[in-house]
Amino acid sequence: MTHLPDPVRQHPSVTVQFCSPDRHYEPLQPIAVRYVVELPSGQVARAVERSIVWYTEGKGEEDIGVHSFERLTDRVTAEAKTGGFESRLPASPLSYEGVIVKIRWCVRVRLFFDAGRDFVSEHVFDLGHVPAAAFPGRP
Repeated sequence: MTHLPDPVRQHPSVTVQFCSPDRHYEPLQPIAVRYVVELPSGQVARAVERSIVWYTEGKGEEDIGVHSFERLTDRVTAEAKTGGFESRLPASPLSYEGVIVKIRWCVRVRLFFDAGRDFVSEHVFDLGHVPAAAFPGRP
């Protein structure tokens, strides 16, 4: 049996593990996140930003709110880099699946490279229990 070599990684990857396996949190509940950054061989990230944000999707202008933010300037090399952070979530806005507008919460890990480019990885979770909106004409 012949084994082919693994393809060379060309893009960064970020794996995130939430303290709640179903990624659902209540308002004012703490959230803890662990992450692993893997970079292609030879690449070095000069900084990592890790944040918890909410944003809207849908018609009209999109809004964004930053709940927590931290920038780490330790250089990240091709070896896997692990990290973690925690925060107490706010009372609002709650996650919402509307017909016209949606409110999403996510953990964002952003890598900055010497060449001036960056890489963003977003991992969505839910805050609260707001029922999804029904589409007009559907039960």
